[in-house]
Amino acid sequence: MRRRLVRLPVSSDSCRNARLPLRLASFCLVTLALLAFTPSSAAQSADPGPGFVLDRQDRTIVLEPYGPNILRVTMSTQKSAALAHPGYGLLGTPSSAGWARTQDSGGYDVIQSARMIVHVAPQNQPAPHAMPLDPLNQSLRHHYFGGFEPRHPPLNDTLSIATASGKPLLTMWTWAMAPNHSDPNAAGGQHPSPAGSRVSATFDSPADEHYYGLGQQQQGALDLRDHRIHCWHDYSSIGGENVCVPFMVSSRGYGLIWDNPSKTTVDLGFNERNVWSSEIGDNVSFFVIAGDNVDEIYQGYRQLTGVTHMLPRGVYGYIQSKAIYPTQEQALDIAKGYRDRNLPLDVLVVDFLNMTRQGELDLDPKRWPDPAAMNRQLHSMGIKTLLSVWPHFAPGTRFYDMLQQKGWLIRSSNGTPDSGSFSKEIGPNIDTTNPDAAKWWWNSIRDRYIKPYGFDYLWLDETEPDVDPYKDSFFIGSGARFYNVYPLFHTASVYDGMRRDFGDSRRVMILARAAYLGAQRNGTVFWSSDITSTWDMLKRSIPAGLNFTATGMPYWDTDIAGFFSPQIHAGYNPAHKPLVDPSDALGNVDGYVDYPELFVRWFQWGTFQPVMRAHGERMHNEVWSYGKQAEAILSKYLRLRYQLIPYTYSLAYHSYQTGAPYTRALFMDFPADPNVADIPDEYMFGPALLVAPVSEQGATSRKVYLPAGCDWYNYWTNERIKGGQTITAAAPIDTIPLFVRAGSILPLGSEVLNADQPPAIASLRVYPGSDADFNLFSDDGTTYAYENGKGSITRLHWNDQKQQLTHEGAAAWTEPDAAVIQVIHP
Repeated sequence: MRRRLVRLPVSSDSCRNARLPLRLASFCLVTLALLAFTPSSAAQSADPGPGFVLDRQDRTIVLEPYGPNILRVTMSTQKSAALAHPGYGLLGTPSSAGWARTQDSGGYDVIQSARMIVHVAPQNQPAPHAMPLDPLNQSLRHHYFGGFEPRHPPLNDTLSIATASGKPLLTMWTWAMAPNHSDPNAAGGQHPSPAGSRVSATFDSPADEHYYGLGQQQQGALDLRDHRIHCWHDYSSIGGENVCVPFMVSSRGYGLIWDNPSKTTVDLGFNERNVWSSEIGDNVSFFVIAGDNVDEIYQGYRQLTGVTHMLPRGVYGYIQSKAIYPTQEQALDIAKGYRDRNLPLDVLVVDFLNMTRQGELDLDPKRWPDPAAMNRQLHSMGIKTLLSVWPHFAPGTRFYDMLQQKGWLIRSSNGTPDSGSFSKEIGPNIDTTNPDAAKWWWNSIRDRYIKPYGFDYLWLDETEPDVDPYKDSFFIGSGARFYNVYPLFHTASVYDGMRRDFGDSRRVMILARAAYLGAQRNGTVFWSSDITSTWDMLKRSIPAGLNFTATGMPYWDTDIAGFFSPQIHAGYNPAHKPLVDPSDALGNVDGYVDYPELFVRWFQWGTFQPVMRAHGERMHNEVWSYGKQAEAILSKYLRLRYQLIPYTYSLAYHSYQTGAPYTRALFMDFPADPNVADIPDEYMFGPALLVAPVSEQGATSRKVYLPAGCDWYNYWTNERIKGGQTITAAAPIDTIPLFVRAGSILPLGSEVLNADQPPAIASLRVYPGSDADFNLFSDDGTTYAYENGKGSITRLHWNDQKQQLTHEGAAAWTEPDAAVIQVIHP
């Protein structure tokens, strides 16, 4: 059948309802094809419309631009599925402005913009095949083993994507759809889901390509090449919870969003191929974002999935928690302890088990006699509260029967609510994929916690959901088909409700354990779940966080020093003598004598996480809980965290503007340095600071690679060091190796006890070596007025030749410049 290339009409309503993002890969052979390109007699389209459709004999391929550097590719054996909108998570609008199509002399369909060129091979190109065997060998094998012909062979629609200059980005070699009869509860739910197909695509993987992102994997890898990624939420995964966000960034200059929310396996680099395979789908759908630099890729991700809103300014300070502060009296005592010690604190957590029964949506009055008075007192101290609200409803509680009758609980295949392996005291999850249930859920939280008691922020735990939905039904369809999307809906239920009821007057902050494409737009902070308090987990957590932020989710943190205590055996001794004296903390750490040292090292790293939060199952968990030696060090870093607020808050505004994270694996900022491709335990915190956490017990130094292309300053000593070399950095127990890139401006604030009020600029440190720019942002810290351009920006510029700093825009300090500007010299 002759191929036919037509325009794909998309209505404005379909643009508004479009949902899910895509996936990127690369292509090596496109350059020759580009050089050989000659337009055929096919007329170039002056107005190509929103997309292009290639009808083939038994399948349809759709190429749908979303901008000059963003392309969606969809393929299916059913034309309606190939023409379907993207899945949940996507907010972008298709746009073919500037795109055109032709056909080259080799019969390739060529679709191009000013940024990308796409070649799609002719339908009749030879299929991939193995090397030949002699006839007798072949007949013997066929007799005993059959013909090895797959029932559903991959479809040979080679598609290559390159930059406009011909630089190869990605090649998809084949794709496949095989009938799938394993979709549990396929006929259940209000919206029955057909079994669909198992869908996959195979891409090229050159030996020098590296991969980052894909949510949270806690096995210790940064570069995901040569790894199999189980891209689905798994609380019980070894090391710590896996969280699936199917967005990957390649070192070749593209990002790829895989548009499928079912369980997905990603094999990267094996046999020079990348294979993406999802259990259930009606099409193969992915997006490719090309970028001249990594931030341009994140700008495309932002365009497709939504902005990363700024958090309340206090959330960039310090959040104190443990599992659990069980009473109102204890919570107030903790807050008072910080203020009595003149230590900064912005948020105090009221964790799980605060209720009378799970699902009552109340606070136990025996332990919380007057929550409204507690919050008023905390607010008077400049401290906000973060309240944990679980989505479970136990049978026999006041809302259970209503929720069950309305079908607002996640249901198993027989229609009954699914509590998983939890006891009857926990119960099933509410199904917030149902818009009515989601609205009720928010209204209940608002009317039972926020309005009467004055709680500020919400911790939405169990957002996987933690009851495995594989054999269950959501309102939107089967749990197997939509396995990974619950976190998007559940966090949106609260974010949308707060914006609906409070408008722009009150910023949302949600702490959530799992994520999905687009969940960053819901005012969310994600954390690494319930990891174990060990040195090994500290080491693995660093690359886990770097890949999570590389996924386009800027806000991630850990429970400082882990959540679960390991089992400490009798006679336990650490590998080295503890660097922190535990003798005055043994009542808290028992036989885990190096735990105060671990807490200190983790706390130092936490100072340079997007959000800094201590949590975990300990008797006491405050900065004074691990002995006097530890307290002095922890207090030092807590104050440093608040000194950095002007810098950190400005970085957060930049993330809002661009979608780019400010906790950045080194590949992001030093793409020309091949040595940084797989350094899992160093990163940039904004444009200025290189952080190298210490994760070895007893270590007083560590190796640090300083990227090439600039000089570096030791933050603590001001020593200037040439880049492109590995050094041994001193790391006594009170020091985290910290370096400043030459050509940086680092604003530091005055001492404050909470960040709700913007700290005054105490100093502007300039680290010479090249010209530098920094935009210092400030606003009210609590509203969404910044979305309408409100707030102040001071543009700082350092002229290295003149050794002069100039500034324009809003006045950020009142003292003479000479009293604020500090030029660092070795």
